[in-house]
Amino acid sequence: MAYATIAFGLFAAVTLAFGLGVVLARDVFHAALLLGGALTSVAVHYVMLRAEFIAAMQILVYVGGVLILVTFAVMLTRSDTETEVNSV
Repeated sequence: MAYATIAFGLFAAVTLAFGLGVVLARDVFHAALLLGGALTSVAVHYVMLRAEFIAAMQILVYVGGVLILVTFAVMLTRSDTETEVNSV
């Protein structure tokens, strides 16, 4: 029982760290990647609660669907002038 409590606390800290990283990230693409880490960590919490189906749906729908959609939206809407200014 003590190992489960330690693991829960560890993944809670990881989830909070990723969430803080999402808020503090300056680049939208990095924020999207950190969001994926936070959502995956929430799926680990579901596995620890023995809700494997909800964890699988968390991975498939949120991490797989929403995160890929956000990543493609960021990559497709980034203009050439922003990349030229950032590279100089």
